[in-house]
Amino acid sequence: MIAKSQKHWSGDVAEMLRVREGFVLADVDAQATPGYEEDKVQAAEDLAAGSMQLDEYQERLFARSRVDATDAAVLLVLQAMDSAGKGGIVRHVVGSVDPQGVSITAFKKPTPEELEHDFLWRVAKRVPEPGIIGVFDRSHYEDVLIGRVRELAPHDEIERRYGAINTFEEQLAGSGTRVVKVMLHISSDEQKARLTERLDRPDKHWKYNPGDVDERQLWPQYMDAYQQVFERTSTDHAPWFVVPANRKWYARLAVQHLLLEALEEIDPQWPKADFDVEAEKKRLALT
Repeated sequence: MIAKSQKHWSGDVAEMLRVREGFVLADVDAQATPGYEEDKVQAAEDLAAGSMQLDEYQERLFARSRVDATDAAVLLVLQAMDSAGKGGIVRHVVGSVDPQGVSITAFKKPTPEELEHDFLWRVAKRVPEPGIIGVFDRSHYEDVLIGRVRELAPHDEIERRYGAINTFEEQLAGSGTRVVKVMLHISSDEQKARLTERLDRPDKHWKYNPGDVDERQLWPQYMDAYQQVFERTSTDHAPWFVVPANRKWYARLAVQHLLLEALEEIDPQWPKADFDVEAEKKRLALT
């Protein structure tokens, strides 16, 4: 499907990015722009056009939920290595819609209270309500990525979590929430360049975390962990999409496309008035 407001895609971009059986993360070129043959300038124009459409869809979704009984919502799950551009997606894609219709959660290290519960306990409390576009800037997948790489949980527990995630997401989809799971894929060299820029620019020092270098040293282990995630949790009801993200402009356009496609499938309509419009016009004219 091609989002109506994005006219320069060639082919089914969602299908190009979707993780299916036999997918190998190591084969993905992080510099590529699958399905998009235009340049950065045209991409900016398409992103602006898509932003207008995304804003309208979001408002329709929100309005419909406030008037009619609907369970429709969208959950965008963003996962990536550090500096891959999750913040840019939140700012330049999701940030183009009315804030009242968006819920953004960035899951941090679990608190002592959260550790007393199952790993999905805190996640379930943050799923979007009907009419809302929810964003997980890092998510429950941290518990099978960092958990696996850093050996924060036993192997059997990690295995259990894959199944728990699939059940959780199937329940979400069954209740009307479209789950869009995106991994922004950058190369190791690109990450090094972005982290170097953060050190070179005083205005970006606040973004730099010395711990990023520690995680970077485990790059192969993280790539293996992501491969396991894709093999175990890319399902029909909640598939994974791997977006090449060395080119920020492409990643933003691609994620916007995936959101637009999810909303077009929901096809939210403006709720009909539950009053006589013409009669109200006459009453108003007399005041």
